[in-house]
Amino acid sequence: MIRTKAVEWIAQIRNGRSIYLVGVLGYIVAAILLMNWLNRPGLRDAVWFPLVSALAFAAFLGSLLVIYYAPLSGALRAFLGLAILLVLLPLLGIRNTFLLEVATQVGIFAAMALGLNIVVGFAGLLDLGYVAFYAVGAYLWAIFGSPQANIAFGTNRFPLEPEWFFPFLFLAVGVAALTGILLGLPVLRLRGDYLAIVTLAFGEVIRVIVNNLDKPINLTNGPQGIRPVQRPPLFFKPWLHALGIRLDDPTLYALYFYFLVLLVIGFAIWMARRLENSWVGRAWTAIREDELAAQAMGIPLVRMKLAAFATGASFAGAMGMIFAAKQYFINPESFTFMESIGVLVMVIVGGMGSIPGAIVGATVVTILNIQILKGLSLMLNKLRQAGVVIPLINFPLSQWPTQLEPAKYERLVFGILLILMMILRPQGLIPERRHRLELAEAMGREEELERLPVEEELPPVVPAPEVKPARD
Repeated sequence: MIRTKAVEWIAQIRNGRSIYLVGVLGYIVAAILLMNWLNRPGLRDAVWFPLVSALAFAAFLGSLLVIYYAPLSGALRAFLGLAILLVLLPLLGIRNTFLLEVATQVGIFAAMALGLNIVVGFAGLLDLGYVAFYAVGAYLWAIFGSPQANIAFGTNRFPLEPEWFFPFLFLAVGVAALTGILLGLPVLRLRGDYLAIVTLAFGEVIRVIVNNLDKPINLTNGPQGIRPVQRPPLFFKPWLHALGIRLDDPTLYALYFYFLVLLVIGFAIWMARRLENSWVGRAWTAIREDELAAQAMGIPLVRMKLAAFATGASFAGAMGMIFAAKQYFINPESFTFMESIGVLVMVIVGGMGSIPGAIVGATVVTILNIQILKGLSLMLNKLRQAGVVIPLINFPLSQWPTQLEPAKYERLVFGILLILMMILRPQGLIPERRHRLELAEAMGREEELERLPVEEELPPVVPAPEVKPARD
């Protein structure tokens, strides 16, 4: 096996692919050096530090996209990607836990985008209430993993022990999937804008319920939220001590949730890929393209739509529970309509129906929201405190109104981003092959069809068995 891989890599070097490998490694090394330089204590007080650190971290994560597009073998690309995700990023995160926090948030939204991509991208069902399943998973563990259940049920047996986290993780997946089926049952006959309106209402109903379910039985503690939410056990801490690795609990939990989210994303990618190339995924594609024709071909619309809602909801339920444990506190403000819109923007920006596109869209939108916009606001505040005056117009930044801070314009940025995507790249950053084919054909750009990579060809269609007429 090793000898075969060595021979393959030598053949790549002879074919000239070593140039690409050197370029990829150079990009990774440059990004690591930049991140390491920004971790110097003296630079944290600089005015430009928040924005530059955000752009540097985005460039570091961009190395994964460079590896994805590099003409290297699959094994080499997998090795480089795993080295970044499993080794380099955790090492940087130990020195700066905020990077792990951002990476974990990116992973949470990436898993949610993968789930919504099944509903919207695969099956073509526009769901604007996706955050409801996120809330179901979060409140399921928050109620029983905190003293809130004692108030609701009049007992003293809660919170549950940390070891119950993993059984409840599977339970959250099942409950969220069941909630998705309950949502799908009344809206099976709807499509398009009508389906979007009903799912939007469902998401708002869930938010209003958790916001008002503090009486007559105080189950969710209403707008005050629930705290403290139990975290999973640090069962590996003695093993680390035996190896001589001693980290404080906040850093261990940051690493813990990061690797847990990576594990869930890996499973979500595997499941989405398997579903995409199965008869279920082709049935969803047929429903998305023409629902009437799919029904005429014998596809069971009810079962396929319910399967799409349940599968997509299960990802959101798992991520909601992890989010509740990571945040240590939740309230209804974490599950607003804008969260659903944010996940939908991730799917559209990345490319509807595209699995890598959903991950890239989640990364772009999350870093833009969490790091870049907030970095701009922090830099503006530092300039305001330093008494900087805008030249030419002699306007002191100390008089700049706080209502115009970039971090408060998330919705405006989302709108501008969607407009630019629709104008410049309507198929998304990493489009699904079928969508790219349809768009190129519709716009008369047949030359794009010739540039599509061969390895992304659609799976072959298996011909149906010949049916002979029965004799009388």
